[in-house]
Formats: sequence, C-alpha cells, structure tokens
Amino acid sequence: MTCRNNKIGKKGIHQGRFGFVFSLIFFVLSFTRCNNTPNKIEVERADDTLESILKYYDAEYNHLFNETYPYQETNKVTYLADTDTLQGKRVAYLWPTSGIFSGVNALLKSIKDQKYVEILDEVIVPGLENYYDEERVPASYQSYIIQAGPSDRFYDDNIWLALDFLEAYQLTSKGEYLQRSLQLWEFVLSGWDENLGGGIYWCEQKRKTKNTCSNAPASVLALKLFEATGDSSYFKWGKSIYTWTRENLQDPEDQLYFDNISLAGRVDERKYTYNSGQMLQASVLLYRLTEEEVYLVDAQKIAKSAISQFTEEFETPEGEKIQLFKNTGNWFNVILFRGYVELYEIDGDRQYIEIFRDNLNHVWNHVRNSKGLF
Repeated sequence: MTCRNNKIGKKGIHQGRFGFVFSLIFFVLSFTRCNNTPNKIEVERADDTLESILKYYDAEYNHLFNETYPYQETNKVTYLADTDTLQGKRVAYLWPTSGIFSGVNALLKSIKDQKYVEILDEVIVPGLENYYDEERVPASYQSYIIQAGPSDRFYDDNIWLALDFLEAYQLTSKGEYLQRSLQLWEFVLSGWDENLGGGIYWCEQKRKTKNTCSNAPASVLALKLFEATGDSSYFKWGKSIYTWTRENLQDPEDQLYFDNISLAGRVDERKYTYNSGQMLQASVLLYRLTEEEVYLVDAQKIAKSAISQFTEEFETPEGEKIQLFKNTGNWFNVILFRGYVELYEIDGDRQYIEIFRDNLNHVWNHVRNSKGLF
C-alpha cells in the first residue's frame, strides 16, 4: 500500500479505483480479537464479501485479479510501469492485491476454517508470485507483474506483505511463510540510510522522501518479528525506527503523524489515518514489550486525536448518530483500526472499537450493491 501523495489522490480512491480492496474493509475489520467468540452475523458478512471478491475480480489466469469490477480497459492507473498489460488485459497492482492476503488472514484467525488455508496456499500466495522480483537484490515484490517488465519497488508495499506472511506463519505454522517475511525484512532494511539521521525511503527507485508509511509499519514489523523469533536485533530496529519517526514526523500539537520528510528537510504536513494508526500500534507493542508507561501514554494520545481529526458527527438514515470517518480512504482506516485493536487488548476501552463497528454497519447497510460489493 503506497503513499497516496505520490501516486493517486484521495478523490480517485473514493470514486472506486482499486474498488475490490476496499470491499475488503468489512471482513478485515469485522474480525477482531476484541471478542472471544466471533459474532455470527459478522462472520457471514465477511465470508459473503470474500466470495464476492473472488467471484467478480478473478482475472481467470495465473491467480490474478482485475483492478476493477466491471473490468474497464480505459481505467488507467496514473503511476508505475509504462507497460501495464498482460495477455491484452490489465490486472491489479500489488498494493490492492496484497489487501486480499490481509483479509483472508483475518478470516482464518477468527474462525479457523481450513478453506481459508487453501485459499492462501492455492490462490493468494501463487498470485502474488507474479509480482516477485528476484533479479534485483535484495529480492522483493515489485509494484506490477514481472511479465510486464521491471516496475518500481516500494518499501511500504513489501512491509504490508511481510506482516501478512508473518501472520500466515503464525496461523498455519508453515515455515516458508516465516522465511518470506524475514527475506522481505532484508529488503526493507536496504531502504534505511543515515540521510536525515536515519529512516526508510518510500520507494527504491525514488529516494527523495522518507515517509511515515514506510517507517511506522516497519517498526511494527520489526517488533512482531522479535515476538515471533526472540531475536533481539529486531527489537532494536523496531525501537530505533519508531524513535526516528516520532522525532521527525509527529505533529507536537495533536500527536498525529505527517506524511513525509524530504531530503531537504521539508515536511509534508498532510495527515492520513494509516500513518497515525501504525504509530499507535507500534506504541502499544513497545509498551507490551517494555512495560514503559510512556509508550502507552503516546498510544492513548494518538487514539484520542485520530478520532477527533478523522471523524465527524453523522446521522444515519435510521436516525442513529455516529462518528463517521471522513473521506480518508477506507483501506487507510483499516490500518488505523489495527492500532485500536492492539490498544484495546491493553486498556480494555471499547469506545473506539464501537466507532469502527458503527461505520461498518453503515457501510454494509447503505453502500453495497446487488453483487455484494461496496
């Protein structure tokens, strides 16, 4: 999932480009660790959404997916490779494709149904291999299918996948998933240098900015790798990346996070939900691992400010008043929610979880079409 400032505007996302990944928001969010037993209705909604995605976005070869439904030949993406066709038909880019991985993991984690393991093994992972570039070292996933030639490789795209592979390993105990996560970590680290005192670039081919979206989730990944392996080097990296991001990209006024800093030191002060969400999650992970109160305080400040910044009062057609997320990109909100789930496990405060539930219910009731897509 690459930063929108350099790729595609918020308007383009909201109008339906990358439509199928946003259909995933329901089943990514419906299943949380906030309940011991998954809600039956949410299970059914999530599974129905997955079935619709697999049915309507299937490109019908190489386990690939189309970018949109209905398929639109003229719906051109404004970034990445010059050559973006295969067999005469354009398919989805890495970023939205990887979102399906997250969603299937969420379903598997929640209800432990073997069919989701089969979807991972037989559809999702084989499809992602179409993007895997072993020619450039370290190996990683490029932004578009390798059959179309070399394309940009984004550090944040590969971090999201490394997190997904790590979770898939934890859910299935399949060592090859852990190995892929560790291998992608090597690519992520290759994006760190001492310009600006540290930090990871956004794109391997465009080393002009260091972004929250490539550093905050890298901290989360490192800390989760430490939990999974016990190797203290991952903890050190997780803390170092967290500290660099906090020192260079946090707004001291509201504790939320700016988008990026250029090599000239200019800060892009736009704020997106997923940037603050990943620093929220990293803060909670550091608190859990160190029991140092400062990290929990940071997390709770971010949690409060993010709701204030990114939602507004809204009355549903049923007359219910909720805090509705503004036009900030639903996939970004999914990533924000990961931080709130992590925080809930520490402080048990359900108020934020219920805000997301209200949003999901509204989306389900009012933003779905007859095919079950959003």
